[in-house]
Amino acid sequence: MTEPTGPINGPGEASPGYFSPVARVWGSSVCNGCGPDATCAALLFAPAPACANDPPVLRTADLDYELPESRIATVPATPRDSARLMVIGRDGREVLQHAIVRDLPRFLRAGDVLVFNNTRVLPARLIGRREDTGGQVEGLFLGSSLVGGTEHWTVLLRAKKVREGMRFSLEAEEGQPSGVLLVAVSRDLSEGGAWLVRVEKSGAGAALEAAGHIPLPPYILKAREKQHAGIPEALDRDRYQTVYAKDPGSVAAPTAGLHFTAELLARLKEIGVERVDVTLHVGTGTFRPVETETVEDHPMHSEWCSMSIAAVGAVRGARAQGRRVIAVGTTSARTLESYASHLEAHEGREIPSYLETRLLITPGYPWRWVSGMLTNFHLPRSSLLAMVGSFLGGSLAEDSAGIADLKRLYREAIAREYRFYSYGDAMLIV
Repeated sequence: MTEPTGPINGPGEASPGYFSPVARVWGSSVCNGCGPDATCAALLFAPAPACANDPPVLRTADLDYELPESRIATVPATPRDSARLMVIGRDGREVLQHAIVRDLPRFLRAGDVLVFNNTRVLPARLIGRREDTGGQVEGLFLGSSLVGGTEHWTVLLRAKKVREGMRFSLEAEEGQPSGVLLVAVSRDLSEGGAWLVRVEKSGAGAALEAAGHIPLPPYILKAREKQHAGIPEALDRDRYQTVYAKDPGSVAAPTAGLHFTAELLARLKEIGVERVDVTLHVGTGTFRPVETETVEDHPMHSEWCSMSIAAVGAVRGARAQGRRVIAVGTTSARTLESYASHLEAHEGREIPSYLETRLLITPGYPWRWVSGMLTNFHLPRSSLLAMVGSFLGGSLAEDSAGIADLKRLYREAIAREYRFYSYGDAMLIV
């Protein structure tokens, strides 16, 4: 078992810095058919071995689809809840209605439970220059720790010929000096391209808040560059964050939650929709496409998630009473199903304060707690697309028909000029 790196602390323990959303810490491997059984999932950090109850494998090529560049949303809808909403049934056969997110109360009912991921996005993107040559450097903050009483970060660095002792001056918004200097200490072999760096800062205040930028997905940055779109960073600091964000730890937003406003949340409460908060810190794996021939062979990234005893009780109570549990986003869905699998394996005796999950959901997965989902339109060849496809066609789909249905729905969304990806529109599956 790999030991944790960075400030990974148990509940209630103090940490010298931010939670690392991508540290390699304890996890579990879950067989889609058998659940988290030690006999079927012998290795913590490898795909579970095949067993008789596993569904057929899903070819990664089946997750491909063509998307015109014009459909990639580079800015969010304004206001948040004006984003478009495609409402479909769980069987995936047809679109029930085209609406906007503000209409959500029309499609929900008293007693429904909406589950939100309350993680907060860190200003994890780093931009700066080498002190020796003036060459540009970019990076991504992964975690922090104290070494000899001095703050150190683990960062992914994109620069030419990084070596020990190299110094980088980080820039704040609009290229202004941030007062933060990074000194390369050593490579971090646990993450490709990662370095341990010493942090030197002039003046008071947190270094990451002073020097960090919002970590927008690369496809948004690339699309903006092609469009020569000068978007103020202040817009992204506000809009690439949910209105209910609480616990810092993510390097990407739980994007389905970006559509909610305080007013919409209040209206849902008024009609009797129950709200439950969970936390999953989104790591760098969310940007990585599936590159293996089959999705099941994809080395699934580990993510930290947490549900309180009250949250577990609310979800279990709703399920027992036949009420719908609707996950706001794939991260909420992954948290719910990870806890459901864990509790099923332990016969409900233990409710852990947090889990490290590597749960990969593909067609044939027996959904346990989630009965509805609000989600954005996802990238091709992604584990998120496989997850949403598995949700279509009922709880025990035996083949990849849900993927075919999802791609057909995506083609209709493209034809109707829905906007895709993180800042795009949404789909409600009920």
